[in-house]
Amino acid sequence: MLASNNSMIGPVLALGGTAVMTAIWLAAPVTVPGGQQSEVSVIVALLAVHIATLAGAWLGLSRTSLTVSQRRTTWLAISIPLTLWHGAAWAIVANGLLLPGAIPIPLLALMIVVPTVVVIFLVTRSKRIGVLLDAMPVNWLVGFQVYRVIGGVFLINWWVGNTPGIFAVPAGTGDVITGLLPLPTAIMLANGRPGSGRSALVWNFIGISDLVLAVMLGALTSPGPLQHLAFDHPNLLTGSYPTAIIPAFTVPTSLVLHALSLRQLRRRSRRTTAQAEGRVRLFQGS
Repeated sequence: MLASNNSMIGPVLALGGTAVMTAIWLAAPVTVPGGQQSEVSVIVALLAVHIATLAGAWLGLSRTSLTVSQRRTTWLAISIPLTLWHGAAWAIVANGLLLPGAIPIPLLALMIVVPTVVVIFLVTRSKRIGVLLDAMPVNWLVGFQVYRVIGGVFLINWWVGNTPGIFAVPAGTGDVITGLLPLPTAIMLANGRPGSGRSALVWNFIGISDLVLAVMLGALTSPGPLQHLAFDHPNLLTGSYPTAIIPAFTVPTSLVLHALSLRQLRRRSRRTTAQAEGRVRLFQGS
């Protein structure tokens, strides 16, 4: 995780480094023999993000004033549902239940909307989550979403002809842009640069817009009652293993992280405003 003190790495260097690593990761499936059919990179990336999420939650809790028992209970309350949610999504995708015609209900849409609404409702009203957000440096939740470059896999599949461009180009490009910006923005927040809070808000709205656009285009290009585009080359990737785990689990998880980041930024802004008003009253009373 990024520290909350001044960083020796500048935003431009962070952006350049992220861009280089992303280019290498995206180029590997195309340049390595057999890489286009390999599922390893996506699987490893998804598992790494899950583990990092749980580790980040524990590290954040370790900064709170909660007792060890309270930290453990809170961490389990986060990690167990998250792991069950991820495991259920993985099993559904692996068993082909998101493939066109597998079941009569729009399961993928339900997997995106229902957990997102329920989890955001719960976490934004949890006092323990509020304590965690107050103790956690505000740049963590921003910088962590560098994993969004994983969505660049849609561009690779479009490049090799597996996915229609009308979905893959906007969705993949949006994911890569969203994933390139977190580290520079997080460093600006850590260094307390003027306008860094506003930049973080803008990045959050860019990330949310990217997810909404990707979900909409995925529905419009995939076989089913909502398909209105790409009839000559339908989007089958969003239902196939393991890529379908991205919309089934990573998309709603990212929306929750955006909601938490926005809540944290709002709480910090309120504290800063209250402290400034307190200093003004103290000065006027002296």
